[in-house]
Order: sequence, then structure tokens, then C-alpha cells
Amino acid sequence: MSVQPRTQPETEPAAPRRRTSRRPLLVRLVQLALAVVLLGAWELGAAAGVVDPFFFSRPSAIVGQVGAWVADGGIFRHLWVTLVEAMLALLIGSAAGLGVGFLLARVRVLAEVLDPYIKVLNSLPRVVLAPIFLLWFGLGIWSKVAFGFTLVFFIVFFNTYQGIREVNQVLVDNTRMLGAKESQLLRHVFLPSALSWIFSSLHVSVGFAIVGAVVGEYLGASEGIGFLISQAEGVFDTTAVFAGMVVLSIVVLLIDVVVHRGERYLLRWRPTGPADTGAN
Repeated sequence: MSVQPRTQPETEPAAPRRRTSRRPLLVRLVQLALAVVLLGAWELGAAAGVVDPFFFSRPSAIVGQVGAWVADGGIFRHLWVTLVEAMLALLIGSAAGLGVGFLLARVRVLAEVLDPYIKVLNSLPRVVLAPIFLLWFGLGIWSKVAFGFTLVFFIVFFNTYQGIREVNQVLVDNTRMLGAKESQLLRHVFLPSALSWIFSSLHVSVGFAIVGAVVGEYLGASEGIGFLISQAEGVFDTTAVFAGMVVLSIVVLLIDVVVHRGERYLLRWRPTGPADTGAN
């Protein structure tokens, strides 16, 4: 009777797995260190007179301004107005971009007919449209929503259109041979295949929706973060201007985290590679 030699369990993949698990923490530490270095250099430069605080303020003053706004409570009313405008622009623009993108990707003749018109509309400078929207919709919320819509729509549309066009035609043909209807193809083939493209556009669209709301408020409004920034610029208060930008940056980062969590949940069926392990 022969005795088979005992084999040791394979332990070689353990080291790469540990390195991969530590990578997100390392990335966060490097990001934090970079922020500390940049803000520290800015603060020291302002204290030494290398950076003129009148034009660039200083981080400590900006943090103090944000803290004063939070303690006063008035910032929340302005922030709420800006968020409502941005979210409406994001939702309406994304829904329209998804619908039109799916339609034109599936109906090639319609896409060819509308192609020059879409290119012309996309080439229009958005800032020029903002005063027109103010004339059409007034100084209320809908002029900002309309301006944000023009920024969000084309980003989502082009990503959705390309995502649908990139679906493997062999997969579509095989699914059709099994008797799938167009609605079933949309639900089980096209939508899952295009989700990566769609979420990629949403990450960018969040920032553009905020930009649309703030620019609209900057040009004409009575409340909102853009209104605060405009008022601060009117009295040359650079500290308040930078404080407004800091508040907006924090909000955009938080919303992007929410979008990323939703993406991970909806795409949990997708296999993750080394490039995905360092994601937020």
C-alpha cells in the first residue's frame, strides 16, 4: 500500500490578498497627508506674506467662516435650496438622458436623423443659456433646474447611448432566439450591460448639477450657496467665497459616496478585479 505524501495548504495567495486589503487604507492615508501638506503650505505662506490673504484668504479663516455659518444656522437654508435645485436637475436630466439614449441606440434611423441636431445643441455654450433661462423661468428655482438640466442631460445621454451600442450583438441575437421580447431585452441584457456607463456618467453629473444650480444662483437669485458667493464677491470677502466652495465640495463628495454605494450594490454581480479593490 502506497502512502501519498501530505501536501501543505497553498498559502501563496495570502500575501497578495493582504496587500490588496491594506491598499484602501494606504490610499486614504496618502490622501490625508497630501491635504495636510497643501493646507499647511497655504497657511504658512499666508502667515509669512508669500500668499496675500486678501486674494487667497487662509485655511484657518475659511474653517472659521464655515463654523460661523454652521453655528448661525443660516447656511442650511441656502444649502437646502441649492441641493433641491441640483437634485431636480440631476433627476430630470438623468431620466431624459437615459430615455433618449436608449431610444436612439435602439432605433438607428432616428439616431442618424437627429445626429446633427444633437451635436449642435451639445456645442452651445451653457453659460450663454443661463440668462435666457432667467428670462423664461424667472429668478425662481426652475431657471436653475433648466440650466443644470442642460449640463446633466448630454453627459448621461452620450454614456447611455455608447453603453447600449457596446452590448455584444451575439448575446442580443441569442437572447432573441430564446424568445425574449424587446422589454425583456431591455431589462435583462441592455440595462445590466450599460449600468457601468450610466454610473460613470452619474459620478460626473452630480458635480455638474451642483455647478448648474450655483451658476444660476450666481447670476440671479435671493438664496442659495451661489447667492452667498455672489454677495461675498460683491464686498471682496474672499474668505466667504472660499468657504462657500468648501461647503459645496463637501456636499459633492458625500453625494458621490452615495452614488458609489448604489453602484456597488447594483453591480454586485460583476466580478471585481485588482483595480476595483481600492474603490471608495
